[in-house]
Amino acid sequence: MSNAMVLSIEEITSQLIEWRRKLHMNPEVSFQEVETAQFIVQELGKVPGMKVETEVGYPTAVVGTLSSGSGPAIALRADIDALPIYEENNHNYKSRNEGVMHACGHDAHTAIALGTATLLGKKFENGEMHGTVKFLFQPAEEMADEHGSTGAPYMIQAGALDNVDCVIALHMSPENELGEVKVHDGYSMANVDVFEAVISGTGGHGAYPHLGTDPIWMLGPLLQALHGVVARRISPLEPAVISLGSVHCGSASNVIPSEVTMNGTIRSYDPNVRTILHAELEKAFSVVHALGGEYQLKITPEDPALKNDPVVNELLRRTITDLYPDYKMLNTPFGLGGEDFAHMTQAIPGAMFFLGCAVSDGKVRDLHTPNFDIDERVLPVGVAILEGAVARFLKNRK
Repeated sequence: MSNAMVLSIEEITSQLIEWRRKLHMNPEVSFQEVETAQFIVQELGKVPGMKVETEVGYPTAVVGTLSSGSGPAIALRADIDALPIYEENNHNYKSRNEGVMHACGHDAHTAIALGTATLLGKKFENGEMHGTVKFLFQPAEEMADEHGSTGAPYMIQAGALDNVDCVIALHMSPENELGEVKVHDGYSMANVDVFEAVISGTGGHGAYPHLGTDPIWMLGPLLQALHGVVARRISPLEPAVISLGSVHCGSASNVIPSEVTMNGTIRSYDPNVRTILHAELEKAFSVVHALGGEYQLKITPEDPALKNDPVVNELLRRTITDLYPDYKMLNTPFGLGGEDFAHMTQAIPGAMFFLGCAVSDGKVRDLHTPNFDIDERVLPVGVAILEGAVARFLKNRK
């Protein structure tokens, strides 16, 4: 890393920590990030030459743009929403919004994007950069609305990626130590589908089950069929999961209910596997008909699989190797979690990388847990990588 870059990043490290902790103390859930968006607008307004747009596809979506007026264009995306989780950490920047927590690192993502914008703003002001950089502060990565949409599609539909050549995002990875980075080509996170179902029978008196049809009894064979889909209908070489998240039925010990309701999630990488899973799930539920019942099944697609572009990843790999030659690069998929950044990488070439941020205190602080936390030394690292990738991209695409 150049001495000039080291100095620039060291100068804003305390600011990065301050931003991250302020955001951490004031988390807001998906589609409700009003104060978060206001804070982002306020900080972007301090960057010389920054054009700030609000309500880009959604009221809490913010886009900042630095541009020399011509040249290539690159976008950096940071998600800004938090999760409905009660924080169990005891640090002095613990969430002040009871039952809401930045348990996925979006506070860090936002702080890193603001830091990158600050440094790049100086370079554009000094005439060191030629091209365009867009900073996409995206709401609602964690949760879909009543229309089944998260924040990314709304921003894309509003033109946030128009005339942009590629898009990059980073993600905190508490399962990896500082100094480890996951960069993976191709499918790296899962298609996400949600299913809801109702099994219907006649119900009846618990003492006379033979006089009616019992949906709870039907549930047993159905569960076997559901869990057999991945085990027996999908190749073991293909990532796939069907998980049942909730089952609800009945209200009294002597009453056979007339309905069982349930919901769950379907995960996969390959689009063809996704199609097969949908069809096989329908077949599994058909066992209910053989047992004298009826069913209704609704499958709602949410996010596509995250597919990282190899060319964009090569840009990241070279940048990371130049800046941090001692870092360990892990070429492994990120798992079957979902990430709505996948909508952006479907629209234009793009990639997400995972940055190790484990706290060295011996505690498990996984994503989406009440005691999630990060090693804040990762913040300037994230800025250095994003700034370096932008500089390399704009220089090479002249």
